[in-house]
Amino acid sequence: MRDLLEISAGEAIALMRQGDLKAEAYAAALLDRCKAGRQLNAFITLAPDQVLEAARAADRRRAAGAFLGPLHGLPIPIKDSVNTADYPTTSGTAALRDFQPKDDAPVVRALRDAGGIVLGKTNLQELSLGWTSTNLTFGPVKNAYDPARIPGGSSGGTAVAIASRMAPLGVAEDTCGSIRVPAALCGVAGFRPTTSRYSPRGVMPLTSVFDTVGPHARTVDDLALFDSVITGDFNALRPISPSGLRLGISRAHYFTGLDPEAGRVAGEALARLREAGVTLVEADVPDLTRLVDAANFPIIYCETVSMITRYLEEFGTGVTFEQVLAGVGANVRPSLEARLRPGGAFVVPEEAYRAARNVHRPALQEAFRAYFCQTGVAAIVYPTTLGPAPAIGQDQEVQIAGEKVPFKLAMSRNVAPASCAGIPALVLCAGLTREGLPVGVEFAGPAGADRALLALGRTLEGILGRPPAPG
Repeated sequence: MRDLLEISAGEAIALMRQGDLKAEAYAAALLDRCKAGRQLNAFITLAPDQVLEAARAADRRRAAGAFLGPLHGLPIPIKDSVNTADYPTTSGTAALRDFQPKDDAPVVRALRDAGGIVLGKTNLQELSLGWTSTNLTFGPVKNAYDPARIPGGSSGGTAVAIASRMAPLGVAEDTCGSIRVPAALCGVAGFRPTTSRYSPRGVMPLTSVFDTVGPHARTVDDLALFDSVITGDFNALRPISPSGLRLGISRAHYFTGLDPEAGRVAGEALARLREAGVTLVEADVPDLTRLVDAANFPIIYCETVSMITRYLEEFGTGVTFEQVLAGVGANVRPSLEARLRPGGAFVVPEEAYRAARNVHRPALQEAFRAYFCQTGVAAIVYPTTLGPAPAIGQDQEVQIAGEKVPFKLAMSRNVAPASCAGIPALVLCAGLTREGLPVGVEFAGPAGADRALLALGRTLEGILGRPPAPG
């Protein structure tokens, strides 16, 4: 049983396609693990009988000699902000507890068409508004490496399911770090694609320009398999030698104010890359911090309410935004209300919003384009967050080197540039702190270079290794 839980998605699929492993037996093993780890609260909805029947159907297809898709028999947890026709989609909020979409989101449909099975719907930060996954309606998600700590958010449930061996591959979603922060804090691999590479339709939105679904997994090969299924690009990842590989380090934005342990682990990871033959190019992205500050949150703050309202209407939820607002948890309400009330802290003037979308964001995208062209680096590397996972409830300030730092800054500063610019970003585990907490490093590449970044990730994963399973 332990060996079954440790194998990758690709390995499990190969065994099931060959007939060496029954889909029903594999699904049962994962469901048993979900039950054993239920105290981590990774799932909002699990339907074991439904999963086992879908697995039996996969076994019948194989026995009949039918076509087997590239995800044949694989149970996949889906973040509960992504529409599923046979499961409720709550977005982690009380008003949508009973919302049953009529159709799958396109990404879910693609996974099913490829032979995948929905394992269940994973817990999340309510409405994806934050980085803790401390959900006051469905309960907090707990980090598998230390259940007293957050897993990161907003896709914390999916990351915990992957880290704790409930599944090898899952669906997450990212506006400003919601794939990458949980990947970093839970010691799994996470991939945010170039914006619009995957369809965002049928997913509870926050903005029209940043939102994207993406995968969590324990191996880069499984991230690449997910990308292949969604895009139809099944070309093999080209091998990349570390010798001659160039990675950029933009210290001014990404490396200041780090937690000492996070800085140590990230520094040791960079040293391993250098020892393997990777060239680290010290070069700052010009004006990066100013451009991100001017573009990122003004767009998110301005668009959130209208985007949620549109989703509620478009997908026939029967729920209004006012009803959602009336039932949100106390840790989310201030953020929403601050976007609504005149004079609210997150109310963005129209001219500032237009400048963010039409001036500052294009300038940020151009800054990255020029950086990659001028330096010749394949990606920029940096710590994903300023520190490891803080304790549950510590969502206003964190202690870094004896100083109080805003929680939002600690979680979002380093992930925001890639989101805002729409470039692909890959998170791998750099190692563990002395307390046994994962530290993630992120690799951001040029827009559209998704398969190249995944190929690079396979090489980097071979150098950095993978963390031990949570105790």
